Amino acid sequence: MMRLRRTTHLLLGFAMGPLLALTATAQQANSDSAARVPVRHVAVCAGPDIPQTARCHSRVVVNNSNQIVANAAPSGLTPAKLRNAYKVVGTGSAGTLIAIVDAFGYPNAESDLAVYRARFGLPACTTANGCFRKVNQSGVQGNYPPTNVGWAQESALDLDMASAMCPGCSIVLVEATSNSFSDLALAVNEAAALGAHVISNSYGGSESGSAPYESFYNYPGIAVTVSTGDSGYGVQFPASSPHVTAVGGTSLVKDTSARGWSETAWSGAGSGCSTMYGKPSWQADTGCANRSLADVSAVADPNTGVAVYGPITRARSTWLVFGGTSVSAPLIAGIYGVNSTAVNYGSDPYHHLGSLYDVTSGSNGTCGGSYLCTSGPGYDGPTGLGTPKGIKAFGN
Repeated sequence: MMRLRRTTHLLLGFAMGPLLALTATAQQANSDSAARVPVRHVAVCAGPDIPQTARCHSRVVVNNSNQIVANAAPSGLTPAKLRNAYKVVGTGSAGTLIAIVDAFGYPNAESDLAVYRARFGLPACTTANGCFRKVNQSGVQGNYPPTNVGWAQESALDLDMASAMCPGCSIVLVEATSNSFSDLALAVNEAAALGAHVISNSYGGSESGSAPYESFYNYPGIAVTVSTGDSGYGVQFPASSPHVTAVGGTSLVKDTSARGWSETAWSGAGSGCSTMYGKPSWQADTGCANRSLADVSAVADPNTGVAVYGPITRARSTWLVFGGTSVSAPLIAGIYGVNSTAVNYGSDPYHHLGSLYDVTSGSNGTCGGSYLCTSGPGYDGPTGLGTPKGIKAFGN
């Protein structure tokens, strides 16, 4: 493993602009039914694209004045609904560690997570009972990076989704000093050193200049999930690494089918053909000579968003509704945690097609009608092989 020198880059999404204003009452941001009113949503980590830096891939529901909708009670998909939609029954065990890698500091991570888990009847996950840890990118419990509200919201989303799917798993939040590729790579390396079974990454940036950092996502036997992005058709790193499970996004709606839910590709999910990284041996699609993404997918559409308890300002936390492939990546990480068997990079879903729901409609952009941006039967870019049907596809 090569060593990196830590560098510091501009903070992205630091102030949140107009989003700091609050709403006084709860607003229903999504419905389980097919009849739903489209919601407004904005990027949590908005900001300019800077070479060799990443932005988080979450989107928060706002009102018509671009104010975050601060709900008095949970609004959006709950753990019970998510587990029902994806037929996840097991709860995992404390011996399985899920690592969440994000940038910057989140002082109230443990207390906010406690509110989420208590509200939905999930077992307590605290430092005191050994379930929860927070460390910096060097593995130290202390000397944390400066607080960033946008990235703290991302961390809250990641912690809640991993908890929803694997409430019995242990969790470590690894806070990178900045959103530079170099700092995030060091944080991922630390997560692996801490013994994580799965490492969740809900961020990405341009493939250009990413080559020095790709090896830091290569861990035999460890599942590394990465969100594909929220800007529609197009490729981002580290999702384009051939050593990770690239997670796309869907719209998830309650219906009267035998499953009880239906899904279409979310228009914002990233996908495409890497310009830098070769195709792993388990990918068989022929329209892209290099690495294709996504591999699998899960709910990401803010219109069918998830309930999260997290910060709205540095001083206040509340119930929020989130979408983005930052929902799907930690959700899939949680399912890897429930499975807890050995993994072989991102190949396992390709060997368990019967344990996935094939998503056959929807598009995330224009690519000449290719499967890389248009969902159909079998593999496609926006949703990959499909979404979880139980846990079998996420391990041996």
